[in-house]
Amino acid sequence: MKLIEVVADEGHTGTVLGIAEQQGAVDCWVGASQEEGRVSVRIVTDSDSTQPVIDALHTVIAASSHARLVIINVEASLPRPEVTERDEEDEGQREAKKTAASREELYNSIEKNAHLDANFLQLVFLSTVVAAVGLLEDNVAVVIGAMVIAPLLGPSLAQALGVALGDRDLAWRALVTNLGGIAFAVALSAAIGFLLRGDLVSEELLQRTEVGLDSVTLALASGAAAVLSISTGLPSVLVGVMVAVALLPPAATMGIMLGHGNLDLAAGAALLLAVNVVCVNVAGVAVFALKGVRPRTWLEQKKARQSVTLNLVVWGGSLLALIGLIVLRQAQ
Repeated sequence: MKLIEVVADEGHTGTVLGIAEQQGAVDCWVGASQEEGRVSVRIVTDSDSTQPVIDALHTVIAASSHARLVIINVEASLPRPEVTERDEEDEGQREAKKTAASREELYNSIEKNAHLDANFLQLVFLSTVVAAVGLLEDNVAVVIGAMVIAPLLGPSLAQALGVALGDRDLAWRALVTNLGGIAFAVALSAAIGFLLRGDLVSEELLQRTEVGLDSVTLALASGAAAVLSISTGLPSVLVGVMVAVALLPPAATMGIMLGHGNLDLAAGAALLLAVNVVCVNVAGVAVFALKGVRPRTWLEQKKARQSVTLNLVVWGGSLLALIGLIVLRQAQ
């Protein structure tokens, strides 16, 4: 459930209450009028009515320069809403597209991952150093630690959301951030590999130079799980996703192999990295589309559909090409 508070001019109170009733809100009430003529209206919504209420309230916000809309998560509410017989019949159909977070909440949560700033680069630097040491020392615990602190999954999710919403600016910034982070990790790990020369006998290192069709399946499932964890309000699942479809270890392995001058093993790590990146984007865009995450207006929705279709074709074609390379590499 969500608590939506709308602060707007007193003349919009009737409109806000009408929207709450029309969209099937659980409850709503009006606060006291403020000195500047604004009134606070609070609306309690369930997961089915949250997004329609927010979309309808956009008209109020656009009509008033002093309006403000705040969305608050509700941990518990008593008494519980009554469930009708029709609700029980439709629950299974609604469950497939239900999201615990609204479009605006998803955007605010994911958009910050698209910033290529000092904090992002610092996390990439630290996680790359940790990953490189763990790979070279064949230390599983250290490698897992690097997976968890690495920020490379965030830009991929932001790019998928940008595509689903038809937000080209977000998708582009996320792509630049992702490529910049990966390039930085590869360059740094190449320098580490060049300086810390030794025998490449680490099992953790060599595992990241092998890629098969099982890697594709794992990456697709993990990318879908990442989007589901965010859209259904279970962010703790992301920790497991970061470990399952980690982008940093193959990037660090690629850099280390390049630093050692072993181009064949570097190519294997690069192929695994490309598979993970492409699969996360394919799964992310597909799941956002299936969950009904889309823009508010008809024109924006049309652009978003075109964006989703184009990206699925591009990423899908890239995935098929990568599968072909995997089969060819295994045959050799």
